[in-house]
Amino acid sequence: MLKNQPMRETRQMKMARPSAGFCAAFLSAALAFADRGGPQAGDLSARTYPSIQQALDANRGRMVFVPAGDYTISEKIRIRGDHSGLFGPGRIIQTNTNAPIIEIEGAAGVQVRDLTLTRPEGKMEVPCEAVVAIKCRDLVLENLRVLDNRTRSSAIAVRECAGSQIRGCLVRNYMRISVDDRTGSADWGYAFKCIDGTGIEVRHSRGTLIQGNRVIETNLLPTPEVQKKFDLGRFVKKNATKGAIASQQAWDAGFAQNWHQGSAIIVTAPEVSDCTQILGNYIENAAQGIDLHSDHVIVAQNIINNSFMGMKAMHGSRHVLILGNQFIKNDLWSIGLMPGAASHAAAPARDGKPPVAANVDGGSIIAHNIISDFGYGHAHWIWGDNGAPLRFDRGQKPDNPPLTDVIIEGNMVYDTGRDQVIVDGQPKVEPPRYKYAVIVETGGNGPRGLHFSNNLFHPGTRGVSNVELKP
Repeated sequence: MLKNQPMRETRQMKMARPSAGFCAAFLSAALAFADRGGPQAGDLSARTYPSIQQALDANRGRMVFVPAGDYTISEKIRIRGDHSGLFGPGRIIQTNTNAPIIEIEGAAGVQVRDLTLTRPEGKMEVPCEAVVAIKCRDLVLENLRVLDNRTRSSAIAVRECAGSQIRGCLVRNYMRISVDDRTGSADWGYAFKCIDGTGIEVRHSRGTLIQGNRVIETNLLPTPEVQKKFDLGRFVKKNATKGAIASQQAWDAGFAQNWHQGSAIIVTAPEVSDCTQILGNYIENAAQGIDLHSDHVIVAQNIINNSFMGMKAMHGSRHVLILGNQFIKNDLWSIGLMPGAASHAAAPARDGKPPVAANVDGGSIIAHNIISDFGYGHAHWIWGDNGAPLRFDRGQKPDNPPLTDVIIEGNMVYDTGRDQVIVDGQPKVEPPRYKYAVIVETGGNGPRGLHFSNNLFHPGTRGVSNVELKP
């Protein structure tokens, strides 16, 4: 072919030529990425400063783009100004085991998006969080990858905040070996070795959205080998007097069976935390999947897989909607409602002190949830067949007001073993791994006003429930 002569377009080249529709779609996707916060011309880049912290300090009130690459830090990154924040594909690696990775305090409209936050090998077990936000308003944490921040605290912590959103984040391997010290509490009076750690923690906060996150633990699982290796459950300290609500059996044995501690998601401070949405999250291999001590909560369309406790609401959790969730391979219970030690009745003004509002449990709805593979999780060897898919308990203390007025409608407890499971390499029908599908504790301040309708509960080895389920 002669140089500079036009080349004839072949049939194959025509077929490979982008169509007008493809070009339009590509442009639309690119614009959508820009709208979502992708890098644009004029974006402020952390690469133009000696450090991410200096970029933030020099540009309060602006978002700083963190380009792809590794950014090693030895102090926490502080975000203080309103409407400040970080975004981008960069990976921030914190080498200081005594510092969080990012701390946000006293700011409104902060956004932290798309980053990977982690710690180096040998420095993953820490006493502190990866991201901690304190006294913020309208905070957005989105599409973060929080990896190997292994702490008895929490990977992502939101405290005393309003209107926060935690969306689309991956929290992976957030647990560590620790000691749960309850010697300072008159209720317990002992300390024991445990696995502990929480993925996402919200305290003293209102109007929080926790949506579309994936909280997964693969490093520490509650196997017999792990229990033996770290002597988990063994008391390391014990007061002279047994705590008021401590189990006599545990006290005498010097052993706590609940050595798998922590939660994938916890919302706590029941007399303050309010109006929380926990929607469409995936949780795997947690101790407790979702732990609630809060009012006006929606728990919907989550998948809680292989957590010994699917979820619980207690300590004064009122008006909780538990709707359309999948609970898979739980071993102690899938859904539990009960008053806790922090639940209390209202009290009038007395001796110059103001009146105290009630902190009670109930006025809740459990509807259209599916509970399957119960008793087939990692922790079945710990609890045996003593768990129950649905559990409604009396208070931890005699003066706790009872759980009252709960509607349980259209739920399914499915006995997976009757469909045959693989045993020693062969399909085999197995009996249920629970005695009752539903347990309701009775006597004293036991639950009142439970209403059951249109549920399908496959019986346990002793039946559907330990009491009559009244409509």
